[in-house]
Amino acid sequence: MNLEQKIYKKLLEVPKGKITTYGELAKAVGLKNGQRVVGKIMNKNPYPVIIPCHRVVMSTGKIGGYAYGEHIKTKLLNDEGIQTTDGKILDLENNVYRF
Repeated sequence: MNLEQKIYKKLLEVPKGKITTYGELAKAVGLKNGQRVVGKIMNKNPYPVIIPCHRVVMSTGKIGGYAYGEHIKTKLLNDEGIQTTDGKILDLENNVYRF
């Protein structure tokens, strides 16, 4: 299994209504300081409907990028019950999924 597959498989563990950070996801697959690598892999996600890359946010609580635009990512998160304001996750700590 290559790194992309490992990351996508791990991301599938994040349940609807929860989020994780690029750093948490990197750590979960054994990458130290791999946030940027994870971000690049999320950006190339060939199955955004199946692999929920919209659930990966920045450790600061900022929503971060999304191939289809930040407004779409925000809508997807809001539809799953994650509240946001001004491009940030509200109550980040209680919404983060830890692997």
